[in-house]
Amino acid sequence: MAGPRGIADKVLWSGRVVAVQPRIRLTRSFDERSHSYLGYVLCIEGTCCGEAGEFLIAVGEAAHEKHRFQVGMQLSGCSMQVGDPRKETAAFYKTSGLKVTKDALGETLAGPPFPSVPPDLETYRSRGHRRLDARTYDTKCTTCIWGCRMPVEMIIDRWNPSKKQYRFETFCYGPKSCAFYRPGPVRIVPGRKGMSYTEEDWVDEDATSHRGPDD
Repeated sequence: MAGPRGIADKVLWSGRVVAVQPRIRLTRSFDERSHSYLGYVLCIEGTCCGEAGEFLIAVGEAAHEKHRFQVGMQLSGCSMQVGDPRKETAAFYKTSGLKVTKDALGETLAGPPFPSVPPDLETYRSRGHRRLDARTYDTKCTTCIWGCRMPVEMIIDRWNPSKKQYRFETFCYGPKSCAFYRPGPVRIVPGRKGMSYTEEDWVDEDATSHRGPDD
């Protein structure tokens, strides 16, 4: 849904939370990678400046600590439209004026997918992730707290860091035993002078080797 601008570039929105996932940005430089843990992304079903539909709102970690976002909550707030959509999965960020108008009701399903209250960002960092097939993410994992669609900034030439490319990649922080999980094809990272790096399976295995199948 295209987001209209409100007064002073603020967009007013309200609606029901239908998914909460971590907001994490990935930077790649050939065979090296680093993560920026920025907060959370809320998928809201409601109205945004008078238009009905689903839209993605980025919020900070402090807001999650205060409100403990989860599926079923009714929220309202105001946000700014994202300046560079290559660097965000959400359409809106810099959220303020958040209000919980109705708490979530009922029991949380056991999953998968897992729609409970997401943990803090340090938990995601410590768990590590495995690559997740993009189609599997789209059909099975968009409402799971362990799924994550990351904007990826790729530095093509480390001696000329202004040369960059952008894309989105999907990852899973969830239990290794999840029946929905599919890794999909390996990720290939472009480099200088036509070179490329293939991120093999051992990278994911190493990142999650400290966890058991149900952790």
